[in-house]
Amino acid sequence: MIDHVLGRPSVQFRKIQVLGVLSFWSFYLYRGHKHGPPVVRKLSRKLSGYITPWQTLVITLLYLYVARNLGKLLGLECPEPLANLYTRSYFRATWVTTALDAGFWSAMRIKRKWLRDLASVVFTAYYLIAAEQADEKVRKVRAGLTVEHLRVSWNKGTTPYLSALQNLTRPRLMRYPPRQIRIPRPSNSDYTESVNAWLYFDGPISALKSHDKVVLDIPGGGFVAMSPRTSDDKLFAWAGKTGLPVLSLDYRKAPEYPYPYALNECFDVYCTLIASKGRCIGLSGDVMPKTILSGDSAGGNLATSTMLMIIESGLMASRTKSQNPLPIPDGLILIYPGLDMNIGNWMSDEQMTLIKDRKSRRTNHNIVRRKSMQYNLAAGTPHQSGDEEDVTPPKRSPPIIDTKVSRPTSISLPSPQYSTAAPPLMSPAVTKNQEREQSHHPEPLRTRLAMSSMISYFNDRILSPEMMRAMIILYIGPHNRPDFSTEYLLSPILAPDNLLAEFPKTYFLTGERDPLVDDTVIFAGRLRRAKAAKHAQEHRNSGKEFDERDVVEVVLIPGISHGFLQFVGCFPEGWKYIFRCARWIDHIFAAATTQSPTTPRKGLHHRRTRTESSGDEGLEMTMTKRTKGKKDEERMRKEKLLKEQLRERGEERAALGRGMGKRKKSMVGLGSSDDLLGRRMLGLAGPLTGVGGDEE
Repeated sequence: MIDHVLGRPSVQFRKIQVLGVLSFWSFYLYRGHKHGPPVVRKLSRKLSGYITPWQTLVITLLYLYVARNLGKLLGLECPEPLANLYTRSYFRATWVTTALDAGFWSAMRIKRKWLRDLASVVFTAYYLIAAEQADEKVRKVRAGLTVEHLRVSWNKGTTPYLSALQNLTRPRLMRYPPRQIRIPRPSNSDYTESVNAWLYFDGPISALKSHDKVVLDIPGGGFVAMSPRTSDDKLFAWAGKTGLPVLSLDYRKAPEYPYPYALNECFDVYCTLIASKGRCIGLSGDVMPKTILSGDSAGGNLATSTMLMIIESGLMASRTKSQNPLPIPDGLILIYPGLDMNIGNWMSDEQMTLIKDRKSRRTNHNIVRRKSMQYNLAAGTPHQSGDEEDVTPPKRSPPIIDTKVSRPTSISLPSPQYSTAAPPLMSPAVTKNQEREQSHHPEPLRTRLAMSSMISYFNDRILSPEMMRAMIILYIGPHNRPDFSTEYLLSPILAPDNLLAEFPKTYFLTGERDPLVDDTVIFAGRLRRAKAAKHAQEHRNSGKEFDERDVVEVVLIPGISHGFLQFVGCFPEGWKYIFRCARWIDHIFAAATTQSPTTPRKGLHHRRTRTESSGDEGLEMTMTKRTKGKKDEERMRKEKLLKEQLRERGEERAALGRGMGKRKKSMVGLGSSDDLLGRRMLGLAGPLTGVGGDEE
């Protein structure tokens, strides 16, 4: 109390205060009269004949407990706000994770690692009992988060005691341990250092040569923490259930490596994987491997942005005919992804229209109902009003999908009307006549005022607004000045329709109470709309109906929030969803296998015809060395002869699709130390548009 009276609440002052009180009474008990001060001595002597010291101790502790919980006895405390928000099993899991965070944060200042790990477990045991103190500890730490706090919290699964406990509770899914490898950069990359990764494969290295499929996983961690080893449960299950190699990237983290360094790492790994035909991870390299991109949380953002870069580079290559385009992955799996860096309070009518689309009504029913309930509770209107009834939207001509690559700029795109919404049709191909027609024919609002999920679930026990704010600031870094209304590599939810129309089938998995759930349902709606517009153009006269099941599959799990695949040890239901993702992987590859390799896939540049490059040069793998047989030597001899012939004709660069002479900058790489807005305004965004100069 004294520190509050002085106006300077301090943890250090409170510690001194407690130590002072403890020291005073300890000294008094040692040197003072055994019956206390003169005022109470007579009463103390009289009571000493009726109660024993043991009874005195128990009564004292009992009444201290009553005084501590007097608010509960008198009904003065508020109910737990999240008790009815989550399911019982998920709330129980968040109770464990909150205790773990409080325990590890309490011990994080201990210098000796062995003592810090042991103290973390001891403090966690205390906070499991004192749940309210754990909530208070976590609340106070989140008010002043640092990158050390985030890393201690999210990397705790790699500590020896928790890691051993996870190994005991995890079902035996793989016989072989994961292997740490390094993936080299492509020769036209702006960077030279290798990318660290972990390869999960249930078999010996020699068995990899018989595979032509690979899952490229990008783990989450708020861009600042969490290596692939923190996702062992998920990755072990995927590799064990599918029998396929799963490559999980250990990309470099912010703030040491801010945006777009990690994004470039992901893109470069995909380029190397394609250029070497999988030899960089131990595949035979005889055929082009089929790939799936996956990512959770922040990894979902990076996976989606990587997909946009792949599509963008392919469109540019098809337009300029400078090289064979990158093949698009066969599928995309996003698990509670964060797709919007612009944290906003309100949802636009454009966004709510996507959520309330008739085709996704069954999936998004609970989302729409809760947004209406939030309005009713706040405004005191218990019943729906007329403007909430389903209204058939007026017919519009489908937006034109422009296949030309045009990075959005602050000049070419109209400014959004809402803080988190992209331009009206979210496509750079909207003509002035269309804009004028829309402005002269305003539509009545078909939705009530609705809040974004980031604000609706701001007191989430796993992902709070303070944590999202810290992650975004650390990821962007102090030198970047992105335009949050157009920079779709930061916020993929803003991507133009011409890029979304080229996406492969995308699977979404998230909780209905996740602060990021709006990102999922809005982005899924945008994918449906872009694909439907493209289908209408391509099959205008054929009469073929559009099937959204070939485009998007969304699973919204009721009663749970964020990160549920990271703590399946205390949330066993998470295994069910991990295995569902494994079935998705099998379905994607099964659909890709049914297509003939010689038949082009749907889309502009889905065909896998990229000319093979010398992917063996500089490939590093810590577990094994590549052995070359007669077949490999014969193939290399033919490649060398082909290169010499092409060099004589001056066509080597076009055939190989890589810079073999003077080194060029990556077509879509982003310089991490440059100011992106300044480069855009100066017309120097060559790495994004394919119009780049030579490296200095």
